[in-house]
Amino acid sequence: MRPVFAGAVVGLLLAAGVARILQSVLFGVSAYDPVAFVGAPLFLITVAAAASMVPIRRAMNVDPMTALRYE
Repeated sequence: MRPVFAGAVVGLLLAAGVARILQSVLFGVSAYDPVAFVGAPLFLITVAAAASMVPIRRAMNVDPMTALRYE
């Protein structure tokens, strides 16, 4: 999840920098809309966490000795 959080931080910083440029093409929404700035990264972090749960649960069910013998 570290790369996801790092990407979210970098994305927020870049979005804040580009928001001033895009302000002229946004209609009905502020360039620094807090719902968009918080909602989009939270949604992406939630999707990444949900996608990583399947491999995590599968790995938790494997006996460590069986995994070591396989290697």
